[in-house]
Amino acid sequence: MTPLQNRARMIVERLKQEYPDAVCSLDYIDPLQLLISVRLAAQCTDARVNMVTPTLFQRFPDAQAFADADVTEVEEIIKSCGLYKTKARDLVALGKMLVEQYDGKVPDNMDDLLKLPGIGRKTANLVLGDVFGQPAVVCDTHCIRLTNLMGLTVGKDPYKVEMQLRDILPMEEANDFCHRLVHHGRAVCVARRPQCDQCCVKDLCDYACQNNA
Repeated sequence: MTPLQNRARMIVERLKQEYPDAVCSLDYIDPLQLLISVRLAAQCTDARVNMVTPTLFQRFPDAQAFADADVTEVEEIIKSCGLYKTKARDLVALGKMLVEQYDGKVPDNMDDLLKLPGIGRKTANLVLGDVFGQPAVVCDTHCIRLTNLMGLTVGKDPYKVEMQLRDILPMEEANDFCHRLVHHGRAVCVARRPQCDQCCVKDLCDYACQNNA
């Protein structure tokens, strides 16, 4: 084990103790609902998405319903989520592809998930980790910012950061670790002024050590 891998494991354990119950903040009951909720969450808060999805999923309960949907009706329901025209178009196209190619089911592998309209690696990893229990690294803005500050990763490119984390994290903990980073980023390591004096990993963090926290 390299020194970086060892430090990563220590950070994982500290955050695990600090945020034992950290989970995805989007409300969903099945793979399709999570897939759609994450698509809606682009440039939108999870709280806002959670306000919209009950109506959306009542009206369109499965992939077939989305496949048959009128785009303008979807637009009207999701309008408050922002970028609603693009998102509505993606949701209808997503439903059609799931029905035509995957028997209406959300696929359980990265390659097929990435073929779906509007779905990138972040969304695919979240679905694989949260729904299918597979090792996954959800590389969102919190993950990139915090792991850069900690000195675990370098750069802002989501794919490159994901690959760096796959090299150093215990992968059985990776998905939950990413959820904990979101909580830590909101509660302590806030973007404008990290509260290093309150941080449970300050002795393991490059930024905190360099700033004598």
